[in-house]
Amino acid sequence: MAKAAKTAIKTKDQKAAAEAKNYTKVIKAVRSPKTGAYTFKEAIIHKDKIKDFLADK
Repeated sequence: MAKAAKTAIKTKDQKAAAEAKNYTKVIKAVRSPKTGAYTFKEAIIHKDKIKDFLADK
């Protein structure tokens, strides 16, 4: 039974799966100027825009 379910997932929508591989979850530590504590910003962005996300303050 698990084998049939696994096959169904693979053949469901290969184009969408290929497009999803171009996205990455990025987590960035940001220091608060007021308290000095770190907070985390996380976003799911396209792999071509990772450097832009990390460069922004």
